[in-house]
Amino acid sequence: MKTRPQLNVLAHCASIVIAVVALLVSTQTVRGCQPAQPQTQPATQRTAISVELPDLTAAAESAVNSVVYIKVTINSKTQSVEYYNPFEDFFGEIFGYGNSGSSKRQVQTPKRTASASGVIISEDGYIVTNNHVVEGADEISVKFNDNTEYKARIIGTDSNTDLALLKIEGSDFPAIPIGNSDDLRIGEWVLAVGNPFNLTSTVTAGIISAKSRSLHANSIESFIQTDAAINQGNSGGALVNARGELVGINAMLTSPTGSYTGYGFAIPTSIMTKVVDDLKTYGTVQRAMMGIAGTDVATYIDNQKEKEDKAPDLGTTEGVYVSEVSADGAAQEAGLKAGDVITHANSKKITRMSELQEELAAYHPGDKITISYLRDKKSHTVELTLKNVQGTTETVRQLETAELGISLSPVGDDLKKQLNIQYGLVVNAVTDGKMKDAGVTKGIIIMQVNNKRMEKTEDFDEAVREANMTTERVLWIRARTQSGRNVSYAIELGE
Repeated sequence: MKTRPQLNVLAHCASIVIAVVALLVSTQTVRGCQPAQPQTQPATQRTAISVELPDLTAAAESAVNSVVYIKVTINSKTQSVEYYNPFEDFFGEIFGYGNSGSSKRQVQTPKRTASASGVIISEDGYIVTNNHVVEGADEISVKFNDNTEYKARIIGTDSNTDLALLKIEGSDFPAIPIGNSDDLRIGEWVLAVGNPFNLTSTVTAGIISAKSRSLHANSIESFIQTDAAINQGNSGGALVNARGELVGINAMLTSPTGSYTGYGFAIPTSIMTKVVDDLKTYGTVQRAMMGIAGTDVATYIDNQKEKEDKAPDLGTTEGVYVSEVSADGAAQEAGLKAGDVITHANSKKITRMSELQEELAAYHPGDKITISYLRDKKSHTVELTLKNVQGTTETVRQLETAELGISLSPVGDDLKKQLNIQYGLVVNAVTDGKMKDAGVTKGIIIMQVNNKRMEKTEDFDEAVREANMTTERVLWIRARTQSGRNVSYAIELGE
C-alpha cells in the first residue's frame, strides 16, 4: 500500500499533467480558429509573370532588303618604301657612300578585296556606309538581297565621322525610312543588319546599352552602344528600331579578339543625316565650330584629384570643362573663357563632350546656338554665331584639282632614272588658274605638297581637299625641274 503522502504526490502530479494537457488542447483550439498560413509553393509551381516581347519580324524583313553587301577592290600598285640595311650602313661608312643604312626600293602591292555593308537611304540609289570601308577603293560593287549587282561611285566621304555616301544608278530601290536617334531610350530593342563574315542578310537583336559614347576613334563621335551582335563585315550596316526605322550606321566593335564580345557601336542618324545632306549639296561637310577645346567635367575632376589630391569644386559634376578658347572663335566673341563649364546647348542638357559634339554636328557655319555655362559656380547664358574651320561664317566649298588649272600624271620610269627619284607627279598641262599664277609650268615634277609625298594623282587631290579645310588654305609645294633643279611654290586656295 501506498502511504497518504505518496498518494498526495501522485494526485498533485496528476493534476499537473491534466493542466498541461488542457493547455495544449486549448492552444490547438486557438490555432484552429486562426486563418491557415500560406504555404510557399515550389519554384516549379509558381505562377509565371507575363512579359510581352516586341515582335521584330516585320522590322527585320523590311530592313534586310535595304541593307546591301559592298565589295571593295584596291588594285595592285607600285610603291616606294624605305628599309634599313645594316650592312649598307657599315660598308657605306668605310667607302664613303653610306646613307645611315636607310634605302628605298620599289614594291608591288597585291590586289586586295574587302567586304562590308551599306544602307539604301533613297529610292534613287544613295547609299550610306563607313568611310573606312571605301577608303582607297578603286572599284566598288553593291549587291542586293536578291543578288542583283551594281557598280557604285563615291559622292563624298567624311573621315571625321567615318561616314561615306555612295551612289548607284537606277530607281525604285528599297530605301529604309530614317528615324530620329535622339528618341532612342536605354533598354529599347534594336536590330543590327549587315553582312558579317560574308554572311549576307544577317540580323541580330539586342537593346540600346548606352548613348553618346566616346571611344576616341574619330574626331567627332557620339556612338550608340548596343549589345546586338556586330562583327567584321557589319561595318556600314543598319541599326534599326522595332518600327523598322534606321537609327544608326554600325561602325565598330571593341574586342581583344577582333570579334564580337558583348558590345557594338553605331553612328546616330542625328549625325548621319547632316553629313549626307552636306555631301550631296556641297561635296564636303559644313562643320560648325564653337572654337573651344575641352573635356568631360568628370574626367577633369579625376585628373585634378590625381595631380593635387583634391577634387575641384566647379559647382557641378557634369558638363564640358573648357580648357582653351580659340582666338577670334565663336566662343571668344561670346565671352567664354578657359575654366568655364558648358552645361546646356539650346536648353538641352550637356553632360559630356560627345553630347556637345552631337548637338553641334546638326549646325552649319553662320547658325546661332544658345549656350549655358557656369563660371565660378554662377550660371550664364549667351548666344553664339558658329564659324567654320577657317574662322568665317561662310559655306566651305569643295575645291577640285581641275579648278587650279593643272593636269597631272605619275612620273614615268625613264624620268625617274634620269633624275634619280622614286616618285613624283608630272605637270602635263597648265591653264589659267592659281597654279599658273604662282609660276607653275608644264613639265614641273611635284614631289611633295604640305610635306606629303606625291606618288599618285589621288595624293594631290587629297592634299588639296585637306588644305582647303584648314585656316591657312595654302598648298606648300616642293618640286623639281626636268633639269634637276629644286623649286618651290605657295598656292593660296582662298579667294
